[in-house]
Amino acid sequence: MVVDLKANEVVTKAGDVQFYAPESQVKGKLILTNQRIYFKTIDKTHTDYNMEILPSDIRELMYFKTKMFLQNGLSLITRNGLQLRFVVKNRDSWSQMINRMH
Repeated sequence: MVVDLKANEVVTKAGDVQFYAPESQVKGKLILTNQRIYFKTIDKTHTDYNMEILPSDIRELMYFKTKMFLQNGLSLITRNGLQLRFVVKNRDSWSQMINRMH
């Protein structure tokens, strides 16, 4: 999976995730760099869910549980009110690294 990095941009963390899209769950990669967050879908039919999130666009980070008891959900609330929900491994680590970007 290729992401076009900007000048002086370095990948700091990447991992397999599921994005909770309105109609379904979409598998992909969450890529954290020192400048932004990328979500890239694995399935070519869902490329409309590919996104780039700037740290200044994030208003809040919240946790959520999946299947009533699994603590692996990370929700990014954007400044314009969108809620982007991801199922990640080691959500505490993701959250800490994203918070450091602010």
